Amino acid sequence: MCGIVGVSAAQPVNQLVYDALLLLQHRGQDSTGIATDENGTFHMAKVKGQVREAYRTRDMRSLLGSTGLGHVRYATRGSAASEQEAQPFYVNAPYGIVLVHNGNLTNTRELTADLFHVDRRHLNTDSDTELLVNVLAHELQAQVSGPELDPDHVFTAVRRVHERVEGSYAAIALIAGRGLLAFRDPFGIRPLTLGRRTADHLPGVQRDEWMVASESLVLEANGYEVVRDIAPGEAAFITPDGELHLQQCAADPRLVPCSFEYVYLARPDSTMSGISVYEARLRLGDRLADTVAKYTPFGDVDVVMPIPDSARPSAMQLAQRLNVTYREGFYKNRYVGRTFIMPGQAVRQKSVRQKLNALGSEFKGKNILIVDDSIVRGTTSAQIVDMARAAGANKVTFASAAPPVRFPHVYGINMPTRQELVASGRKIPEIAREIGADHLIYQEVADMRDAILEGSDVTELEMSCFTGEYVTGTVTDEYLRWVEANQLS
Repeated sequence: MCGIVGVSAAQPVNQLVYDALLLLQHRGQDSTGIATDENGTFHMAKVKGQVREAYRTRDMRSLLGSTGLGHVRYATRGSAASEQEAQPFYVNAPYGIVLVHNGNLTNTRELTADLFHVDRRHLNTDSDTELLVNVLAHELQAQVSGPELDPDHVFTAVRRVHERVEGSYAAIALIAGRGLLAFRDPFGIRPLTLGRRTADHLPGVQRDEWMVASESLVLEANGYEVVRDIAPGEAAFITPDGELHLQQCAADPRLVPCSFEYVYLARPDSTMSGISVYEARLRLGDRLADTVAKYTPFGDVDVVMPIPDSARPSAMQLAQRLNVTYREGFYKNRYVGRTFIMPGQAVRQKSVRQKLNALGSEFKGKNILIVDDSIVRGTTSAQIVDMARAAGANKVTFASAAPPVRFPHVYGINMPTRQELVASGRKIPEIAREIGADHLIYQEVADMRDAILEGSDVTELEMSCFTGEYVTGTVTDEYLRWVEANQLS
């Protein structure tokens, strides 16, 4: 999971891209990068850390041009500590291309071999984004024979990318002096939304300005009208003068968005695939309330408390449905990032205590129902239960708005090994003992699916970490063993 944005405007875009990345910071904290195109010349800044602290005035002044893109990184492949693997990635031919990517490729071994032995391209990192930009560059090179670039050349190249690449990818690229390209994998696993505004705020300028971003809130906050999502398998090519070209480039596209976006990853004020994230989380609370009522002994819940922030809508709705008092007992230090997306288990464990503090008056002598968006590794949940007991809770029931995470996620979320997942190979009472809770309630898989999809035109969700069913059809047991042997969480 990362956050990406691309802008084609009639004015300098450095501040627009920066502002967009601030709004996407929740999607990645490891590193950030911005690239701009000034009449065919690229300017780039890539820095470890978060957006607000990463860029200096000198960086922003150097990012000239009216077309640009940006990225916030949450490492799912390669090394979070490596500055070389910060995005964007650049190749100099054809024309010059810089690219940012959200997702995870699942045939990296085959692509690496083909790029070296067949395409004769050099890779300098373990990043699958470097693979993706080189595949795109090779296929674009095969389509052009002169200096001019036609949109049909671009779309044919993207079509070939879809044929060669497996996994999840929402990508944005700048082609030097030619325009901005955005495309999405044939299953639409990772999100990408298109927005437009008219440049009538500039005297004498009449053209459309475009923005593509991982979440709709970025477009709305910057004054863009949300046009629609980029469809699965579709590519959008925007020329330097603001002319938009769209084409479906996949043979058999099928919309199967990632369920974890709605459970945890996305901001609640975003809409994805026509589904409000906030409303989906309210419905998750509704469904979870029925399960809590079914499995929790009567009288074992005095108050309902969320783990802020992503679990708050579900907890509020659950409390209302069960007619139980809702309280905010955990307070969050907003200057500590999201612990789930921090690199390394030791860092995640340390950060939980820095991030949350329990208010003793809300716990003392009470039976507490704690609601979290999900339980992945279980270490955070165990520390939260310990904090509740230390604050004086009588009994602690823990409820997850998502089902048990039993399987690795290979489409862009950093949970690669079964051994690290607390629910893998364990029954629910065993998990309850592992995290120290008196009772543990999980959302049912069918209830999660129905809660997210209710009222929408979407019919499928990518739920592999809950079900073990991988939508691309190319994830084998051998591949999962290789991931577990070669990738650290």
